[in-house]
Amino acid sequence: MSDAISFLKPRADVLARRAQIVADLTDLLPPECLVHEARELVPFETDAFVSYRRLPLAVALPRSTAEVSAIMRYCHRYGIPVVPRGAGTSLSGGAIPQEDAVVLGLSKMNRILEIDLPNRVAVVQAGVTNLNISESVSAEGFFYAPDPSSQLACTIGGNIGMNSGGAHCLKYGVTTNNLLGVRMVLVDGTVIELGGKALDAAGYDLLGLVCGHEGQLGIVTEATVRLIAKPEGARPVLFGFEASEEAGACVADVIAAGIIPVAIEFMDKPAIEICEAFAHAGYPLDVGALLIVEVEGSEAEMDATLTDIVAIARRHGVKTVRECQSATEAALIWKGRKSAFGATGRIADYICMDGTVPLSQLSHVLKKTAEIIDHYGLRVANVFHAGDGNMHPLILFNANDPEDAARAEAAGNDILKLCVDAGGCLTGEHGVGIEKRDLMRHQYSEADLAQQMAARAAFDPGWLLNPSKVFPLEGRPAA
Repeated sequence: MSDAISFLKPRADVLARRAQIVADLTDLLPPECLVHEARELVPFETDAFVSYRRLPLAVALPRSTAEVSAIMRYCHRYGIPVVPRGAGTSLSGGAIPQEDAVVLGLSKMNRILEIDLPNRVAVVQAGVTNLNISESVSAEGFFYAPDPSSQLACTIGGNIGMNSGGAHCLKYGVTTNNLLGVRMVLVDGTVIELGGKALDAAGYDLLGLVCGHEGQLGIVTEATVRLIAKPEGARPVLFGFEASEEAGACVADVIAAGIIPVAIEFMDKPAIEICEAFAHAGYPLDVGALLIVEVEGSEAEMDATLTDIVAIARRHGVKTVRECQSATEAALIWKGRKSAFGATGRIADYICMDGTVPLSQLSHVLKKTAEIIDHYGLRVANVFHAGDGNMHPLILFNANDPEDAARAEAAGNDILKLCVDAGGCLTGEHGVGIEKRDLMRHQYSEADLAQQMAARAAFDPGWLLNPSKVFPLEGRPAA
């Protein structure tokens, strides 16, 4: 499997100058901000897409925008590739380096710079964790809406790079809907500001282009994000169904009825069993599929919304309806869901896909996914953001068996193609990285890809930023 996805050939001239490059970086950064010994580089050789790894040339850990600018200016001058890195939680290989690249890690830039409650915004450095923002304003009755399962560890810079989502983004939107501005360092070291505290910035919407750029347009060092007032109340409810297709059809009908809960999360039977064994959340074990539906508002509003949802669920043969009775029970329900990836890792190696599909195709795609997995003789646990059709099949395999690993990767590719063919797309929130790079032609025409690459090249003509990612290696313009 480790040979299945190729990387760009390292630049020989850069490799030959490694000692001088390290010496030059030592002049730009204090010793504690530079990693270059082989053993110390190992933690940076991969991210959460652990099937692939490369040792970088060096790792720079700047503490400020000025230091980021100095590093980028130097690397640009000497044609040295740069791979941005947040917390390394990327599931698509977005932060995997290459041998001729300097990894630019933002973990030391972890300060909340400003909390502006009158304008309901926060200004944070890119290394601040997702959850830290909500915790910093919780006492004042606010929160930051995007909540990926890795929110305890993942950072805002990485969230912006991949346009991350989360369970509660059905109602509140993903990162791009909650991002108002960034400070960004371009490939040549120039520092620019996009957006700000205003709800609508002047000029072209370059912020929309930057959110989801996967570290290929520049290095985001600071972000201005939207803060949202906490609801009066929130209540998760468990809905158990006989089969995944019935649960999928229920989700489609709930959204078609104009009902937008704050979250609709899906688990099939394998995922239910895995998460329940880990979190003891009280999930029903006698069902084939489970929906976690959370509503919010006043007690009367929640009761009315749930009455409508229950009526739709009964039309789809719901077996179990279990309302949360306490804050402790609610926390356990979400602990089980947010622990799904880690809990699955206790029992097997896995690849996590994140294609998206129209809700009307959800039942069809779930059925076809099962057929694909059976064809390859594998197992799968489905747990995903059902309300916006963001699939997360966890394909289980044995990483120590090359044939098993190859089957898992082939099955994942077939599932992603299925999502595209059903009217969806290759990625909802994990990004393209290296994982889906060679599938881009399944979704886009050559003209589409050329236009996207032209936009990328306008920011980085030499393709120095995260160069092996996103776009197929063949057919790129000459750097």
